Amino acid sequence: MTDEVESPVCDGNPVIAIVGPTASGKSAIADLVARELDAPVISADAMQVYRGMDIGTAKTPVAERLVPLLLVDIVDADEEYSAALFQRDARAEIDRLRASGTAAVLCGGTGLYVRAALDDMRFPAGQLESEARVRYQRMAEELGDEGIHAHLASLDPASAALIHPHNVRRTIRALEMLDEGTSYAVQQSGFATPRPYYPSLQFGLTMGRERLYRRINDRVDAMIAAGLVEEVRGLMESGMADALTSRQAIGYKEIIEALQGTVALEEAIETVKMRSRRYAKRQLSWFRRDKRVEWLDMDEMDAQQAAARIVGRYRKVTE
Repeated sequence: MTDEVESPVCDGNPVIAIVGPTASGKSAIADLVARELDAPVISADAMQVYRGMDIGTAKTPVAERLVPLLLVDIVDADEEYSAALFQRDARAEIDRLRASGTAAVLCGGTGLYVRAALDDMRFPAGQLESEARVRYQRMAEELGDEGIHAHLASLDPASAALIHPHNVRRTIRALEMLDEGTSYAVQQSGFATPRPYYPSLQFGLTMGRERLYRRINDRVDAMIAAGLVEEVRGLMESGMADALTSRQAIGYKEIIEALQGTVALEEAIETVKMRSRRYAKRQLSWFRRDKRVEWLDMDEMDAQQAAARIVGRYRKVTE
């Protein structure tokens, strides 16, 4: 939920945020912007925080990074991480950069993480592995995805309506919030009106749907060629196949199913493409609700031109 408190750091240089759907070219542009401003990039991707999940999360390989990339590879794939923890970690980096006079460049497509870092949000308290969470996880195992979602719907239909029946993690969190005396739906309504914690310049990348979908399909093919199946097999051999993180991440859960013999690999790859395209639509819907985002049409400019536009806007504001 949000708290009506004034940010202690709402003045000074704005944070640059580069957002948009998967495969739109955010990382490349963020690298160019950060290099020009002699700054690192702070990743705002819910899956890039995990070690060992590199190819399927489209992490820029270390050798190809133009600047340091922060908040990647900070937890193991079987560890729990959340928007609340990201808020803590991202703000520590942003505060450090701003205190030294360095630009803070945030880049990612996880809308809630971007908002958690930049806006005045307070998340419900609670242990990562609380008794309630363990209880609900066991319930999910017994009832299945749709069963535990139906249980939430019986208690809080408004929240259930906002959560996909197969998103077990979010369903469990909504049940925990009910135990804490609040509602996921109420929290989401509070997120609708952003209260800045930092000043920011937010840039969204967009392009024609056919081109975006083609880029997504090509990216998935490139991930397979780069060794995604072998990466997933390595996670499975390390005992990560049943980790909640791997099961939630697009590109991992489908390949796990293929390696377990549930579906053919070709079918799994097509499912990854389809789910990635759907995810891109949800990302666009999320960011388009925020009127602070200045959209850059990547059908009309290349990465260099987009980076120059962002740097120019930043320098105009900070001069």
